[in-house]
Amino acid sequence: QVQLVESGGGQVQAGGALRLSCTFSGPFVCMGWFRQAPGKEREGVATTDRYHRIAYADSVQGRFTISKDNTKNTLYLQMDNLKLEDTAMYYCVAGDISGPWCDPSRRFADFPDWGQGTQVTVSS
Repeated sequence: QVQLVESGGGQVQAGGALRLSCTFSGPFVCMGWFRQAPGKEREGVATTDRYHRIAYADSVQGRFTISKDNTKNTLYLQMDNLKLEDTAMYYCVAGDISGPWCDPSRRFADFPDWGQGTQVTVSS
């Protein structure tokens, strides 16, 4: 049973930065971050698999960086140059999804494990 606990959310001005963390327990194949803005569906942000393949949504490419520290059992999402439209609840996800299918274009429901979420609010 994979357990995921997010932290690091908060309020920041546009152009600022935040780093989200997700501590995890249990084995995984694919991990990533999703987000849900008010009134919108959850969307994939970034994913990484056990072979360190990384993929980003077009909306965050070049601004966000996903990384993982296996010695600390922690997944990170470094978010730079934040925009108003990045405001959302961010969720850490994990699933037994291998190869190129470990991708933020997958549905949130394809990941059987997720955390409680951490709120990110970007203000002008």
